[in-house]
Parts: sequence; C-alpha cells; structure tokens
Amino acid sequence: MTNTPIVSFQEIENEWESVLRDSPENTLFLTSQWQKVWWDTFGEGHTMCGFTYPESNEISAIASLAKSGDTVSFIGSEDTFDYNDFLIRPGHEVGFYQTLLDCMEEQKFGMLRLVSLRETSPTLQILPDLARKHGYTVEVKEEDVTSGIGLPSTWDEYLSLLNKKDRHELRRKIRRMDSQTDWKWYSLTEPTEVNERLGEFIKLMRQSRADKDEFMTPERERFFYNITQRMSELGLLQLYFLHMDGVTVATSLCFDYGGSRLLYNSGYDPEYAYYSVGLLLNAMCLKDAIEQGLTYFDFLRGPEPYKAHLGGQQRNLYQMVVTKS
Repeated sequence: MTNTPIVSFQEIENEWESVLRDSPENTLFLTSQWQKVWWDTFGEGHTMCGFTYPESNEISAIASLAKSGDTVSFIGSEDTFDYNDFLIRPGHEVGFYQTLLDCMEEQKFGMLRLVSLRETSPTLQILPDLARKHGYTVEVKEEDVTSGIGLPSTWDEYLSLLNKKDRHELRRKIRRMDSQTDWKWYSLTEPTEVNERLGEFIKLMRQSRADKDEFMTPERERFFYNITQRMSELGLLQLYFLHMDGVTVATSLCFDYGGSRLLYNSGYDPEYAYYSVGLLLNAMCLKDAIEQGLTYFDFLRGPEPYKAHLGGQQRNLYQMVVTKS
C-alpha cells in the first residue's frame, strides 16, 4: 500500500472513523463530518493536500491538510476548531511524521503551520525533534488555553469539587432565581427545531459581547447553520435556552461526543446580567451532562472567568510552525 491523496471526505469515511477511534486525539473536530462542513463553507482558496498513511496493510494515520500559497495547514481554523491534529493509531507516529516531512520535501511546501494542538498531542512530543534532525526549523508557542472538568456521578458531588466561594456563589444565584423569577431551561435536539431556533441563539450570542458580534460574519453564520444541522442529524447536539418570566434570556450550544459535553458557544441578554443568566444556563448544561452520565465537561478554548468559577481546569493549546532552514 502507498500513501493516497485525500480528494473527498465521503470516499474514506469508514476508514477515517476507524483510525479516529484508535487515535489519542479523538475529538469531535477531527470527525469527517465536522471537517466536511468546514471545507464546504470555507474551503475556497485552499487546495486539499492531505493523505492517508498505510502500514501493515491498513490505514494507520490520516493527514487532513490544505494548501494556500506555499503554506500547508490543517483543514479547519482556530475560530471554528477548538482542537486539531493528525489522526494516528498508536505505535505508528514516527513513520507517519517521517512520511509527512518527505511530502514537504517532495512537494516543496514552504511552511507547515499546525494550530490548536493539545498539550498531550504526540505531534508536539515527537515531530519537533524529528523535523530538526532533518534540517527544518521548528517554532512552538502557546496559542490559547482550554479548560474542562471531570464529572462525578451527582450534582452534589460536583458542587463539592468547587472552591468554597464559587460553590456559595452558584448556590446563591440559583436561590435568587428561584425566589425572584419564574425560570426554566430546556434543550432542543431535533434538526427541525434547532434550525428554527438557531437565529434566536445567534441573536443572543451577538448581544452578549461585542467580540461575539464581530465574530459572527455572514460566512461564519452559514457555518453555524450547517454544522448545527449536521450534528443534530447525528444526534450529537444540544441547544439550550433559559426563560425568565416567559422571556428567552440565555442560550448555549453544546455537542456530546465520546462521553464528553463540549460547550461550543453561548449568549445572553445583557439586560438580565444581574441574574447571571449566562453562567446559570451553562451550569445547568453541566448539571444535565451529569444526569445523562457523561464523564467530562469541556469548556473549550478561551480564558473566560466563568469557566474557572464552574470548576474548569486550564490546559494550554499550542501551535507549531515547521520551515526549511
């Protein structure tokens, strides 16, 4: 078997999912479905240059890559992928990275830019030294932070994990909502319902922060519609809303994958900030994850303080740039 260029996600979907299941970097963002939606939305101006890496008569790794100019990078982007990496079955890392460097040489790539790498990534641990031995310059730097918390089996156990101040504040906020308002929260999962209410989610997301308003360009809005439609069809999506006195005041978009709940984005009406409606709904998303038996709540990238208040433990994300010396 020889390396095979990737020309479409559908053609190797079964092999893709098989390698992904074995890969230590198995995340939602590395599924063929997520990558296809991104490519269909943002792929213009890029050329697919990824490949499958065979060993022992099976595909042992997949490089999902795109080229723009003389720069090669992962398919995806920091603003829509919280994590990115290669898909590699354990034990095949060195052979795969060697093949990757050979491809750089053969195809005369000027730069390999790899972003959104988790700190546990084999790519961070193995590729830099290997590339330097072959005459490449490698720069690795911190890109962002991500945070999450392992989930216990009950809400009371979760509360006990919080520090005293955060536990007191969360309980106080819930008591205030209970005593002063008629509030409820719920989630939507069906594709038709999600599509009908996504505009409401986007409106609240825009309202909540100026940078989120700037983020939501027409192209990214189209991506949100496409990815929520696809993920809801796969049964991986939870779109949450919080109502106060009959008014929708907060919303959160979550994905469930591999035993984890991923809090992808959220928004709220600033007029109700006194009640901390955004934080409270995210806490309810976490409570619901516990009740559904999920084992990890991933707040994803960003250093927002509420993540720490809800127990999130920070980890670093890195980016790596490989160039010919």
